[in-house]
Amino acid sequence: MRVALTGADGFLGWHVRVLVKALGWPEPVLLTRSEMRDADAVAVRLEGIDRVLHLAGVNRGEPAEVSSGNVDAAAALAEGLRRCLAPPGTVVYANSIQAGNGTPYGDSKAMAAALLAEACDDLRDVRLTNLYGEHGRPHYNSVVATFCRILAEQGRPEIHEDRQLSLVHVTDAAAHLLDAPTSGSWDGRMPELRIGLRDLADRLATFAAIYRTGEIPPLPDRHAVRLFNTYRSHCFPAHYPMPLSRRSDARGELVETVKAHGSAGQTFCSTSHPGVVRGEHFHLAKVERFCVLSGSGEICLRRVGHRDVVRFPVSGDEPVVVDMPTMWVHNIVNVGAGELLTLFWTNELFDPASPDTYAEPVEAGSLVPAMAVS
Repeated sequence: MRVALTGADGFLGWHVRVLVKALGWPEPVLLTRSEMRDADAVAVRLEGIDRVLHLAGVNRGEPAEVSSGNVDAAAALAEGLRRCLAPPGTVVYANSIQAGNGTPYGDSKAMAAALLAEACDDLRDVRLTNLYGEHGRPHYNSVVATFCRILAEQGRPEIHEDRQLSLVHVTDAAAHLLDAPTSGSWDGRMPELRIGLRDLADRLATFAAIYRTGEIPPLPDRHAVRLFNTYRSHCFPAHYPMPLSRRSDARGELVETVKAHGSAGQTFCSTSHPGVVRGEHFHLAKVERFCVLSGSGEICLRRVGHRDVVRFPVSGDEPVVVDMPTMWVHNIVNVGAGELLTLFWTNELFDPASPDTYAEPVEAGSLVPAMAVS
């Protein structure tokens, strides 16, 4: 499917782009705000597109800024659609459950939907609830991102008034907007997590307290895994590598590499000859840990769609663990003269039918412009 996006550099937009890559679809056409000022240019870029996802908008700010930001973006896209000789088959609008609620944000979202409906034959007006997920902006995208950042910085979230939340993971929302077939790594039906604000803060605080010791907290269901991955995204890269304790006695040495609370997962080891590279892929949901037991290696990671590569030198002489953040391409290379022995752990058993593994080199040659890691 050929997809075009507005708001591609936002929270939801980045997750849509990652999912498109995981699906193996062509790179989406990205419409920036500056490009959308030229309706004729927008019309040309939409030629041959199957689906347009309108994600651009303003969530927070001065009331006039929020209102004009949402309406102007929709009006610009609508004008481009009118001038398109072969319009896209479907336009999908990432609307909000707050649409039409009497606030500048809600009313401007409703007005944007009306503008798009007038400009196309098939508008899918999707009213999204609270989205959470990796690399959300604190104090902007989600209260989950705010709590995660506070906890990652050793703080404690303050709850002034408890209330119930309906949370949807952003990759599930992306799958719904793309009409992607359901996989083990995403669910376009957008299953919700109903949770109180105080319970959310307590659950994330438990994650943080356990993970601070290098241990893996209980992950009993898919929302627990995704909340934990969201928290980990706010820890990376500053909290890594995590050192391990080495215990010695007359028999030899022992290093505890993984202590998972209430979860077994899968552990395996590999040896690599000098210069061999393993990995070169990313995951959408899997928690994965690397630990070099002997030899010298380098773990390299790059956030999908970005240029900057994070590198960690690792050695069996000083055992450490590095946990792979979701949606970061990663590899490990043997940089020593002898064999490299690496232990790997994942929180789930490998399923060949749904491996949650998407090939891409860390040192990629063609990337979109880098964006700030929130």
